[in-house]
Amino acid sequence: MGLDKILAVSGKPGLYKLVAQTRGGFVAESLIDNRRISVGIQQNVSVLSEIAIYTLTAEVPLKEVLNKIKDKENGAQTSVSHKESKDKLEEYFFEVLPDYDEDRVYASDIKKVMQWYNMLQKNDLLNFEEEAVTADEEE
Repeated sequence: MGLDKILAVSGKPGLYKLVAQTRGGFVAESLIDNRRISVGIQQNVSVLSEIAIYTLTAEVPLKEVLNKIKDKENGAQTSVSHKESKDKLEEYFFEVLPDYDEDRVYASDIKKVMQWYNMLQKNDLLNFEEEAVTADEEE
């Protein structure tokens, strides 16, 4: 499953997997406890494939950032918790993405990225390269 089916819903903890579309929105399933919720079109929803991190030269898609964390951690959970101090989070993120824009990427953004990475890793949803190869083979 690609990041285009993974959602962050404003006001709701964690990430959600898109299950079905309805007339007034869609149904999403939590990656935390597998509960399904109905999300209306008036709610603020972010699709992870549309999110990017600012660097000094360009915007790096979240998928690439998650892949860099995966490479650094050899596919395991992050070695630094999202609950660490601001300085530790920034130091870790600097190792992953050395040219990230410190003025536009806040500690809260880094916390979210690390939380999302751990949640996706726990649910075995970090295999982006394999999906691209499979999609190319089908064409």
